[in-house]
Amino acid sequence: MRANHPHHNPLSEKNEMTTTNRTTALRCLAAGAQAVALAGTLLMAATAGAAVPDAQPGVPVQVDTPTFPDIGSAWMKEGIFATPEMLRTVGPGMTKDQVYAALGRPHFSEGMFGVREWNYILNFRPRPAGEVMRCQLLVRFDAQYRLQSTHWREAQCAALAARGAIATQALAAEPATAVPSKLSLSADSLFAFGGASEADMLPEGRRKLERLAADLRSNQATFDHVLVTGHTDRFGSQAYNQALSLQRADTVRDLLVRGGVQPQKIRTAGIGEQAPRVDNCIGTQHTQALERCLQPNRRVDLSVVGAR
Repeated sequence: MRANHPHHNPLSEKNEMTTTNRTTALRCLAAGAQAVALAGTLLMAATAGAAVPDAQPGVPVQVDTPTFPDIGSAWMKEGIFATPEMLRTVGPGMTKDQVYAALGRPHFSEGMFGVREWNYILNFRPRPAGEVMRCQLLVRFDAQYRLQSTHWREAQCAALAARGAIATQALAAEPATAVPSKLSLSADSLFAFGGASEADMLPEGRRKLERLAADLRSNQATFDHVLVTGHTDRFGSQAYNQALSLQRADTVRDLLVRGGVQPQKIRTAGIGEQAPRVDNCIGTQHTQALERCLQPNRRVDLSVVGAR
């Protein structure tokens, strides 16, 4: 049993113990709150799919570092040329459909629905006739699938994008060639007979489309869109010809986009054998003579719509 001390106050000792207990409890609560906050941060990072480094005392946890895919895994490794319209219009708050309209289909196989990141390969030409600079752009969406942020893999590309006038001047400096309002290309000069894919494309036809793409790219501000319509002869069933004509139009569109024409500037249609140029060819059997007679019907027409 403790002896009473003349200066000892039991009530003061009790208050001192109460204060100590309260301080200890507050410290425990603070530590618990920090643990909950850190757990919440880690959970948010895991949900967003970002890599979370080991947490260190006093060091903030970084969870927003973008990860760019290997360019070799892209389905469209050559990318597309960045245009002034892309640099001006792409920004936070855009819907996925609006981003798709501005930049086209993502260049990596990431899927279209339910994903939060799209990756693109964009080309710049900083100086007229200079070497092309290839850049990677990551577009990140929020939980409502609206554009949240954009990230460039290369610092120099971010600088070019921020100073859009450089890319604008480079593209505008290319010599522009007037594009006719209507142009018809023989399907036989573009594709091997019966073919419609890029693998079926003939070398001269490919070069012709590359020159056309350069002309369209230099004049994009002067028209609303280009309608690419595929046609066939009467050989084959109506369903076969419909599919063949549309596939040819889509192949032409893809090559034009690859040449720098904005995807939203191109529309495609396939009408098979429904609009022949010649209909006086005699015969039903597939002969070389009849094939030559029907040659004008096998074509891809391009119409510039909304010319200004």
